[in-house]
Amino acid sequence: MTEPLLRVEDLRVTFELKRAGDMPWTKPRLLHAVSGVNFELFPGETLGVVGESGCGKSTLARALIQMVPATGRAVWQGKTDLLSLSRREMLKYRADIQMVFQDPLASLNPRMTVGQIIAEPLKVHKPDLDREEVKTRVKKMMDRVGLLPNQINRYPHEFSGGQCQRIGIARALIVEPKLLICDEPVSALDVSIQAQVINLLAELQRDLGLAMIFIAHDLSVVKHISDRVMVLYLGREMEVATSRDLYAEPQHPYTQALLSAVPIPDPVAERAKVMIPLEGDLPSPLSPPSGCVFRTRCPRAEARCADKVPELTLGDHGVACHFPGPMIGARRAVEPA
Repeated sequence: MTEPLLRVEDLRVTFELKRAGDMPWTKPRLLHAVSGVNFELFPGETLGVVGESGCGKSTLARALIQMVPATGRAVWQGKTDLLSLSRREMLKYRADIQMVFQDPLASLNPRMTVGQIIAEPLKVHKPDLDREEVKTRVKKMMDRVGLLPNQINRYPHEFSGGQCQRIGIARALIVEPKLLICDEPVSALDVSIQAQVINLLAELQRDLGLAMIFIAHDLSVVKHISDRVMVLYLGREMEVATSRDLYAEPQHPYTQALLSAVPIPDPVAERAKVMIPLEGDLPSPLSPPSGCVFRTRCPRAEARCADKVPELTLGDHGVACHFPGPMIGARRAVEPA
């Protein structure tokens, strides 16, 4: 097997909160957004990251590129720990690791033309390019992502949401990165436009040999594009497996509950499937449950779950659960029509 492009070890993100509204606390409180995440990403691979809102998916992505402070290790190409670098040292790696953000319009500067937006990374990372070469590369990239090159002097507000996301993708790919981090890139788009953007990303990945970290809460989208899937809950890994194995044989009760909520396009199968509801709300990361963080909502929880944190099992299908295994109805609920 080839060397991992990125190896993440015990990644943790903790925020210190000092005030509640206008009143200071007697001592700062710690919010554990990401707690000890480990994974490897190989060249050309797509790792899907799923979980409810507030589970630490976006924080994890931002930590990898030093948008938020983090501890642990993020080893790039087996040599450099990205988390140990200064901001100046990190700059030379930013061309290799680019990001596409959730809100396509909010991530674009409204005062810049499309050409200026897409060209900006080139000016930062390839300052030796002359003006005509930059313009030529921008037009080629616009054509590649499905934008008309003659729109180069238009502004973001003149484009639809799907077109704005294509602009964001073009901006990220113009410097030929090795890793593209997509933070819920289609959640703000209409369903018909989502399919277009997903297909575009899959095509670009094949053509350019990109590795991707694809973050989403829509499990049907993740299934379509991911080679492996990591399920997060309250900043911790619950299950990691190939896309085929995770969707066919989910072992963690949280994964099973998420998959049972995925609609099936066949009305007969949809009516016949067994739903696995989650009790209660997501606990606060300010005071996570002891032991297994999922135990307060888990139908299998026992006394042991409150006393000991389950370790993620090793192998191709890792599960962080004291009582993993199939649940009646879970597989039938996610079988394709």
